[in-house]
Amino acid sequence: MSQQQSPDNVSIDEIPVDIDNTQSAEVDSADVPDEIESITRGLAGEQPPTNPLVVLKAARWWYIHGKGGTDPAFQWAIEWARHLATDTPSDVERFDEFLEYLVSVGFADERHELR
Repeated sequence: MSQQQSPDNVSIDEIPVDIDNTQSAEVDSADVPDEIESITRGLAGEQPPTNPLVVLKAARWWYIHGKGGTDPAFQWAIEWARHLATDTPSDVERFDEFLEYLVSVGFADERHELR
């Protein structure tokens, strides 16, 4: 069954893209779709996703709804996808920034709660 989309709310891969809130730089954890939250929490966890396509799905959402190319969740997702594709070590500093960002948007009160 086809779903109607308004010009203000389009969907890619069944994840809504809210045109009015694109690159607002103000992300609240309550605004993050469940699937993206799950992938994002996985990226912060002890056993992150190993499918780069899944990781890139989250990267795309954070790029669109966060701070664009400077969004720490986007940057870490891209970094992790690069790690998966090339089997090279990932940037620990970028991971630390990602955890701090997740705390700032309300995914957890402390960084250690994300691991």
